Amino acid sequence: MSYAYDTNAPKRATNISVNSDLIKKAKEYRINLSKTLESELEKIIRKKAEEAWLDETKEAVEAYNRRIEKYGTFGDSVRRF
Repeated sequence: MSYAYDTNAPKRATNISVNSDLIKKAKEYRINLSKTLESELEKIIRKKAEEAWLDETKEAVEAYNRRIEKYGTFGDSVRRF
């Protein structure tokens, strides 16, 4: 699995503010807060990175699509379907 961050980076303590009832319920269900936060942060970071990449490459993708519409793909002349 490819990660959006360095999984070997050292852990670092931090202070966050979370609704006290959420913390209480998480403890009742034995939810690992650190692991859950890391997992959800990775999802958000992946989504943001994907959005940034799409934004950065938008013009190139559009130009490529225009070229394909106009000239077709390399394999169009040899495919049989």
